[in-house]
This record gives sequence, structure tokens and C-alpha cells, in this order.
Amino acid sequence: MNNLYFDQLSQVSRREFLRLAGTGMLAGLFTAFIPSGNKALAGDTTPRIGRVLNDAVAVYEKPTYTSKFIKMFYKDLIVSIGNITVGDNEPVHNRVWYFVNDLGYAHSGGIQPVQININSVVETIPKNGQLAELTVPFTDTYKDPENRDKVVFRIYYSAVFWVFGFLKSSDGKAWYKIWDDKFKFFVYANAAHLRLLTDVELEPIAPEVPAKSKKIQVNRTEQTLIAYQDDQPVYMTRTATGARFIDGNFTTPAGRYILHRKRPSRHMADGDFAAPKTFDLPGVPWVTYLTQKGVALHGTYWHNDFGKPRSHGCINVSSEAAKWLYLWTNPVVPFDQDYWEEDTGTILDVV
Repeated sequence: MNNLYFDQLSQVSRREFLRLAGTGMLAGLFTAFIPSGNKALAGDTTPRIGRVLNDAVAVYEKPTYTSKFIKMFYKDLIVSIGNITVGDNEPVHNRVWYFVNDLGYAHSGGIQPVQININSVVETIPKNGQLAELTVPFTDTYKDPENRDKVVFRIYYSAVFWVFGFLKSSDGKAWYKIWDDKFKFFVYANAAHLRLLTDVELEPIAPEVPAKSKKIQVNRTEQTLIAYQDDQPVYMTRTATGARFIDGNFTTPAGRYILHRKRPSRHMADGDFAAPKTFDLPGVPWVTYLTQKGVALHGTYWHNDFGKPRSHGCINVSSEAAKWLYLWTNPVVPFDQDYWEEDTGTILDVV
């Protein structure tokens, strides 16, 4: 569990909330809502699957790195997730483990919970394009659907793209034409794997609340983000802010920011298309910028290890959290706009 909403936050008294905020224990609220022991989440009968995120993820007999090693799972393998449990105190920032494939326990940080939802295909796309999100663990993209020998790039669950056209290949398969906003070309992806988003689901959240009453605080020590309305916490999520790497200090800078521009989708990459990269992330969803240089709050599909610094300066949150914050904060982005900028927006403090 990475997100807490108002109804869950209200279970904690204001006095207790402030005490936790002052003692470095807010992150513990998240694991408090996860059952301990080897029991499935109460009342949850939804089949759960996950995608292996890392090059390799180890499976252990018990939810601890000191337990007996069972086997290794490799990148993009789809696994079943049985029980979700809290392991021992290591790693302290994320103690959630998944019981996978009825074999043993894998740390949740290396597995992305996903679904497989096949969508109805829409053949008529608006002239200005329409947003779509990937609803399967992954799918490959091609420059030419008639020649699928070479993959342009693989895209992953919860990533968001602009669709600008529809095509049926000679073998009868349906394809959406999606725009790559960094390298400026079109690619094609299996249309049934993408769900077109509607204007209704992208309506602003709490638009009746005055803009000055909304505020966000990101705590780098706690690695938490809390959204406030009139000083009352209404949403909290775990984060992964900027970190120090061998090639430089990418710590998210402390300070007060005005959220001034947004993109619902962005291809983020380090370097040119043909150059070696430290990251290459098509379709990063729900991007809300803090600075003109590109520090942003955005969704994350390439790791599930929130609770510690690990980004190149941005504030990583889950895709679900990023979408909620994108719709709750100002400025409000019109449904058909791929980029929006205003002088004023919601205050975000990094402390």
C-alpha cells in the first residue's frame, strides 16, 4: 500500500498524526494497513499478478533476505501474487513482501502489481488525439505493423500516451498510432492493450475548493507526500525523491514551489535515441512540474520501491497517486491538451 485517502487518514487522530509527523514515523502508517502474517488481504478476492521490474528478483522461503533462497525471477516475467505481508526490519523503508507463484516471497520493490485488461477497439480517433493508458503488463511498439521484426521500444502497465490514429494490418490486427513526444515520431501499439481515457474520468478533483486552500508537502526524510485542504490532510502517498549517484547529486532541492505546468504524458530519457542512457522511460504518466528545468512530480512504472531517495531529481509516486494529484492540483489541464502552463498553481513545499 503506497497511498492513503481521507477516510483512512481520518482513522488517525489529529494529535496522533502530528505526533507521527514530528517523530519520523509517518511511513509506518502505510504498513499499518497491511495485514501481518501469511494472510491474504481481508475481503480481497481479486486475482493479483505482478511484473518483475529488475533484471533479477530473488525469491526466498520467508519474507526476509536472511531466509533460504529458492530461485531467481527475471525482468518482465509475469508472476501471481498471493499473500501480501510485512517482513522483518530490512529494508526498513519498505517492509512489504509478496508471496509469488506459490513458491516463496519476493520483495515488493522489484515487482509491479499489474492487471490484464483487454479493451474494445475504437476506430475513430479525434483529430487532436486522445489519451490512452496501457492496461496489460507490457506490449511492444513498431514503426510498421506490417513488419514486426524490430521493436522500437516496449511500453509498460499504467504508462500513458497520445493516440492519433487507427490502423488494421493485413493480418487483421488492430493498432493505435501513438506519438513519441521526445524523439518526434509515431509508433504503433496493439490497440486492445490501450484504454482510451474519457473527459469524465479526467475531470478535476475538488474544483470547488479555493486554490489557496490546497497545499502539498513532500518530506524528504520521511519520503512521504501529504496533500492538505485547509490544513487538513486529505491524501498521503509514499515517494522516492532525488538521490545521490556515482555520477552526481540529484537530490530534489528543498524549497517552496508553485506547480505551474503539466503534461499528461512524457517520454523521459537521458541522452539521444541512439546513445547509451541511464534511463529511457516512454509514457511517464501525469507529470506536474515544480521547476522550469524539469523537476517534476510524476507516476512511476519502473519501480515499486517507494520510501527512499532513488530518482534523478524528480518526485516519484505511484501512477495512481500521480493521477490523483494531477487532477487535484492547479492548474487544471483541458482534456485535449498535451501541455498546459499557467502563472499560478498549487503550492508544493519540499522539506
